[in-house]
This record gives sequence, structure tokens and C-alpha cells, in this order.
Amino acid sequence: MMIFFGTGVMGMIMGLAVAPGGNQTMILTLMGVINFGLGAFFTFTYLTQTRAEPDKRKKKKKLD
Repeated sequence: MMIFFGTGVMGMIMGLAVAPGGNQTMILTLMGVINFGLGAFFTFTYLTQTRAEPDKRKKKKKLD
């Protein structure tokens, strides 16, 4: 998740400040925004996942 955020921010900064004018600026900025959005999506799915219940079929029964 942090890879997406890091590359997204780096791409937006390079696209807006470092890259020479023309089409490269737009492409780098767009790819940065896409990476940032992917990071937000994966963070959301990670934080909102439900806890998995243990499988009762695999549990051994006690013999009393």
C-alpha cells in the first residue's frame, strides 16, 4: 500500500515540477494520480475486511 502512495506522490511531483513541458507532464501526473488512487483503494479494502471464522470441520472433537 505504501508503495502505491509513495510512487503516486513522486509521480505527481515529477509530473508537475520536474518533467519538461509537453505530453510527458500530463502522463506522469496521470500515472501518479492512478497510483495514489490504487493505494487508497487497497488501504480501504485492507482496513474494512472482516475477520475469518475458523473452520469447524477441521477442529478435533473431544472424546470424554
